[in-house]
Amino acid sequence: MSSVYPTRQPPAVAKAHVAPNDLPADADIPDNYIEYTLKKDKPLPPIQWANILNELNWLNVTVICVPPVIGAIGVCYTSLQWRTALFSVIYYFLTGVSMTAGYHRLWSHRSYNASKPLEYALALFGAGSVQGSIKWWARGHRAHHRYTDTDLDPYNAHKGFFYSHVGWMLVKPRRRDGVADVRDLTKNAIIKWQHRNYLVLMLFMAFVLPTLVAGLGWGDWRGGYVYAGVVRLVFVHHSTWSVNSLAHWLGEAPFDDKHTPRDHLITALATIGEGYHNFHHQFPMDYRNAIRWYQYDPTKWFIFSMQAVGLASHLKTFPDNEVKKGQLTMQLKKLREKQEGLVWPSDNNDLPVVSWESFLDQATKRPLIVVAGFIHDVSDFLDAHPGGRHFLTKTIGTDATTAFFGGVYEHSNAAHNLLAMKRVGVLHGGMPHGSEEKAIPPSQRLRIMRYNETGSPYTSSGSGLEQTDDEGGLMG
Repeated sequence: MSSVYPTRQPPAVAKAHVAPNDLPADADIPDNYIEYTLKKDKPLPPIQWANILNELNWLNVTVICVPPVIGAIGVCYTSLQWRTALFSVIYYFLTGVSMTAGYHRLWSHRSYNASKPLEYALALFGAGSVQGSIKWWARGHRAHHRYTDTDLDPYNAHKGFFYSHVGWMLVKPRRRDGVADVRDLTKNAIIKWQHRNYLVLMLFMAFVLPTLVAGLGWGDWRGGYVYAGVVRLVFVHHSTWSVNSLAHWLGEAPFDDKHTPRDHLITALATIGEGYHNFHHQFPMDYRNAIRWYQYDPTKWFIFSMQAVGLASHLKTFPDNEVKKGQLTMQLKKLREKQEGLVWPSDNNDLPVVSWESFLDQATKRPLIVVAGFIHDVSDFLDAHPGGRHFLTKTIGTDATTAFFGGVYEHSNAAHNLLAMKRVGVLHGGMPHGSEEKAIPPSQRLRIMRYNETGSPYTSSGSGLEQTDDEGGLMG
């Protein structure tokens, strides 16, 4: 049974040369931090109907629930002008990209460097998304990546779609999020400025600015507030939250299926390019979410364009060789699953070793032929043989290796695979010299093998070679 106690405490001497403000938040965590913390820190009581009013986070409930109500009422009484509609879409992307390219890829993952003007712009428009300050948001997101799918993950996908989408914000957290280091954020002057003035910046960028633009621009004061302010905010909210929910539920896992993140075009469309989430969780420091030119990732295109005009630099990309290894690993895993669903020839060790004399004797009673050291029973294939029954009949009781491997006909892969399924024994003395490769049917020459599966196809109980453990019974 694992211990509740930490397995290791970092050496105290490491702290002696570090100022308190420079000490990482995770400097003192033990090696078994997740297990240790989950056992040591007890969660708050579960939420029930009897205590739900006391357990709601009323500030978040207001921020999340009031805008949709105001927006729905406002839409009923406010006509939508085309200029306002266009501006609302533009402002949606400005505030949304500030979340994806700013809060997420720049400050949470440091996947590129931004110039001061770009940082200010992202901080301002990001405040207009009304999702908290950069410091608060990035700290939670770093905890999400470090403790994905555990109870230290603030929006643990295993707790359900609704919880990971919005539920985690509506209620008081049942336990503290896992520790995450944000020293770099506390030293950033722009982040400190935004955090200090967040309330004012949020109200101005979310509601005042869009109202002013539409009002002063074309006289649509109410439309600017309703559509570019409130309705736009609702869409930005659910776009961002879909990264925590939809991106962990819909799609495939082409890089790693250990955790819940998935890749899907629909999620990418809904989240301004954050839908290739399986890639992102594998390579979070990469400024891209989508690695193919045809995949939808406007956030990637935005960052790249900022580099082109000199406002961004040092765009990080993970080595393509390692990305391909991740893809190959999952492809091999899927092939392995298909492979295990097929029926394969009997393992050498499961076949009896038969002397030549015994083979000749048994061949008089049933149609047996030798090919590459294996004895095959072809009784159910005599009439089905494409070359005619007589071709097989004349090889009964003989070694037909030469004829089968091109002497008479260069048989197809399918013929090799089918013949292997008809093995009933191993000829004593093993295979003739030079025929080892012929003994392996094509379907088994590239079979997927785990690291601990080292069985050899050339061993038999009478060959004088030792058979190593081979749990999967793989040959080749």
